[in-house]
Amino acid sequence: MSAGHDSRSLLLQGPAGPLEAILWAPAGRRAHPPMAAVVCHPHPLFGGTMHNKVVYQAAKSLDSLGLAVLRFNFRGVGKSAGTHDRGVGERDDVSAALDFLAAEFAGLPLLVAGFSFGSVAGLRVGSEDARVANLIGLGIPVNSTDFSFLADCSKPKLFVQGGNDKYGAIEKTREVVASLPEPKRLVEVAGADHFFAGKLDQVDKAILSWLRQRISGAAQNAPS
Repeated sequence: MSAGHDSRSLLLQGPAGPLEAILWAPAGRRAHPPMAAVVCHPHPLFGGTMHNKVVYQAAKSLDSLGLAVLRFNFRGVGKSAGTHDRGVGERDDVSAALDFLAAEFAGLPLLVAGFSFGSVAGLRVGSEDARVANLIGLGIPVNSTDFSFLADCSKPKLFVQGGNDKYGAIEKTREVVASLPEPKRLVEVAGADHFFAGKLDQVDKAILSWLRQRISGAAQNAPS
């Protein structure tokens, strides 16, 4: 437990069995979050887990703004049941995580963030789920993945990409983001590799700057 949140380890009910997860929920005076978020981890076959440094940084950034934040391991990772399903079944895992948040924080808008492989599964589900209000893609792997599933997505979208990302060339990333509907923002982290090594502070800055505006706007538009 930190000064700002309660930390809870749990097993969510997933479509292939239990999914290992950690929930950070605001405590004390911050106990009424403006949103609830799920952060999706990178490729399981290349060591990706919910403890990945980029995923952890994203969770810390969201937590610092008072959001409830859920990280979980995809099927077959850590204590999560099932086996890797090439991104197909993993989308159902994301939906299960969103179901949990929707039940735990009824009525709150949801946010989906994902890093690399997690951005593909997370943003695809988040773009289609009416409960999800905002999307964050970190290190999106545009070199090998078609992101046209976002072509009709008018939800607010933040993308943070390293200038030297070998899985998501910055020129290709610019083209992909330019093709998507507003509202959207692309933050380029100069010189950063796929894992934002040594530059996670800039990932934090990008998330905080963008999301503060989203939270402020939501508060102004809330019914009195």
